[in-house]
Amino acid sequence: MRHPKAAGPTHETLPVEGGARRSPPSDFIRALIAEDNATGKHGGRVATRFPPEPNGYLHIGHAKAICLNFGIAREHDGGTCNLRFDDTNPSSEDIKYAEAIQQDVRWLGFDWEDRLYFASDYFERLYEYAEQLIREGKAYVDSLSETEIREYRGTVTEPGKASPYRSRTVEENLDLFRRMRAGEFEDGAHVLRAKIDMSAANMLMRDPLLYRIRHAHHYRTGDHWCIYPMYDFAHCLSDAIEGITHSLCSLEFKDNRDLYDWVLEALHVDPRPEQTEFARLNLEYTVLSKRHLRKLVDEGLVEGWDDPRMPTIAGLRRRGVTPSAIRRFCDLIGVARVDSRVDIEKLEYCIRDDLNQQAPRVMCVLRPLRLVIVNYPEGQTEMLDAPYYPHDVPKEGSRQVPFSRELYIERDDFREDPPRKFFRLSPGREVRLRYAYYVTCVDVVKDPATGEVTEVHCTYDPATKGGDSPDGRKVKGTLHWVSRNAALPATVRLYDRLFGVANPDELVQAGELAKALNPQSLVTLTDSMIEPSVAADPPGTQYQFERQGYFVSDATESSPSAVVFNRTVELRDTWSKQQTDDRQPKVRRPQRAEQGAKSANLGDRTAEGSSGVSSKTSDPAAAGRAQRYVAELGLPEADAAVVAREEAVASLFEAAVSVSGNPRHVANWVVNDVLRETKGRPIGEAPFTGAELGALVKLVDQGSVSRNGAKLVFAEMARMGGDPASIAERLGLDTPTDTGSLEPIIDKLLAENQDKVAAFREGRTGLLGFFVGQVMKASEGKADPKVVKERVGAKLADTR
Repeated sequence: MRHPKAAGPTHETLPVEGGARRSPPSDFIRALIAEDNATGKHGGRVATRFPPEPNGYLHIGHAKAICLNFGIAREHDGGTCNLRFDDTNPSSEDIKYAEAIQQDVRWLGFDWEDRLYFASDYFERLYEYAEQLIREGKAYVDSLSETEIREYRGTVTEPGKASPYRSRTVEENLDLFRRMRAGEFEDGAHVLRAKIDMSAANMLMRDPLLYRIRHAHHYRTGDHWCIYPMYDFAHCLSDAIEGITHSLCSLEFKDNRDLYDWVLEALHVDPRPEQTEFARLNLEYTVLSKRHLRKLVDEGLVEGWDDPRMPTIAGLRRRGVTPSAIRRFCDLIGVARVDSRVDIEKLEYCIRDDLNQQAPRVMCVLRPLRLVIVNYPEGQTEMLDAPYYPHDVPKEGSRQVPFSRELYIERDDFREDPPRKFFRLSPGREVRLRYAYYVTCVDVVKDPATGEVTEVHCTYDPATKGGDSPDGRKVKGTLHWVSRNAALPATVRLYDRLFGVANPDELVQAGELAKALNPQSLVTLTDSMIEPSVAADPPGTQYQFERQGYFVSDATESSPSAVVFNRTVELRDTWSKQQTDDRQPKVRRPQRAEQGAKSANLGDRTAEGSSGVSSKTSDPAAAGRAQRYVAELGLPEADAAVVAREEAVASLFEAAVSVSGNPRHVANWVVNDVLRETKGRPIGEAPFTGAELGALVKLVDQGSVSRNGAKLVFAEMARMGGDPASIAERLGLDTPTDTGSLEPIIDKLLAENQDKVAAFREGRTGLLGFFVGQVMKASEGKADPKVVKERVGAKLADTR
């Protein structure tokens, strides 16, 4: 088979579907631009820009702005988006940041073509604009100190007062401003201010600063300038110089729009660009302030700007996140007018979903435990064919995996005294080795000093090669493994969320950044073992380590003794299962149908009502569906409102009912399980169909799978789809509810507990719970408790 793997691209073009680009998302900014084009505003042109300051690395919040600005330009014929560096503060800017930003934008799949600009390109022109304001009496040189300027500005309830230097003549101001440029004054001696209104309600308009003195070396202009324009002055004029039509900014610049418009009007600029604000990205368990990210780097709390725990584009790239996953995340969260915090699980979902489609599967043992197959020939090694994409038939590719007498398995996959529902290896238990054979544990070897198990001895069944038994017997666990003789040593870094609290900004603002950090954000394993097929793959290759998660070989460093892998994301979310309040993501849980409903797409369709989603709807079609479900299918009104509100949900519900025949049970699954699993994405993008959901409900109703087991099956369906009966069989969740399966278990239990049987006969009927529990334990929790209770009760009645 051909080898399908490749290292992650350094530049990726945007995907197309059916020969055309994806349909653009809909939001208020795109609606505004469509209206402008319809009315002929800006001559029908669409020109945007992305204007980062080169004083740090871009982060996931900048990715949202990049996707918006470049995306809008691509959606319009002749649309353009410039990359412009706002480099007006020489003390913190560096060419290395400008180069890193260009790399990040290209990596995300966007190109500015020949439109790379710098605000420093316009320094002379901006200076001329400043002199024009002075000549027209709209700006003056102020000699107040920084503290005095702040005191003179007033408060939100008190107007400011004019500077004593506000009345300088035009000639005095021009002379001082030119001498400022010539370098005659020290930093802070003078500033240039706009002459607007010291009593303005918007305090930013109380004679804002336009220029300040900075004797600092600029990374592009050197020491040519010692005065530099303020952002608010340079930004709007740079937009105008470049012919930008729509200047898109985050909400913190909303008040700055008044000054943006004032400068352009005062200088008679025509045509004028238009500023529009949108909500910036606030992501749970993340800090997106450059100042605080720089502090993490400077204080050594992370290993650098590209530390895989950092929310920087460089860190995400090194962690193995793909550009397409980031773009999809930006599409998913959309563009809003109001700030809010985004659930980080949405980002992790996009990463998993993207990697699931492209990452080849390999086996890596993170914490090795030696396994010896005592009846396998010594010195023999056989090569087993293992597909890279075992669950994706259309994808090609496989590798040869060496199998031998001595292997490594995951230490967590063995328990000498296994807990309930532990389906992996333990003494006397048979399990499947992935792509190989069934093995049964027959002995263990322990460290005499510590009592720790150091070696597991097993026998194998040669007839089960490939992982299936010809006699039809089933095993409950499948383990990954590597050959001890052929495995490659690997260093594996298990990266997790950098912060341990959902809203770290509160602690960070209080100066307690270190307290907000997650102490388990990086766990380094130095003795891991991985199959040898990865040896020839280039750095940056992405994998799914079977049963472990998604990983990438680190492209920034190499070890002479071991390959290095970074964990991108776990196979499924584990944080939402944690119970501690300060670690648990703020996940909106679906409420009971009696309390209110939950929408089909939680990320985009929230609803009204004090107890959740209202059971009422103004959509006549949805109301009609709900009435029909109540009248014809017997659904409770609240359940009917949930499944009827969204057409896609209703279609899935009806398809499930046609297979299951039990509308109430299907509705219960939709309300309490389906909408939870599909939160943050349209129901139509779920990997399972309505017919498959109906088949699962039918298995539960027939007693073939317990309700708890069905939830595990559904979790697999929600991850990758598939026939529920096949998934239940593969996971060993098919329920032994027939009499033939349960009778021997019950008979043996009663025979071994005659004293308790006698006590039950004497009136201690509470012992029924003991017998039911023991049968459930003997069936390893797979039996249906109702059936067990019925059969045990009948047996005890016969005994009496």
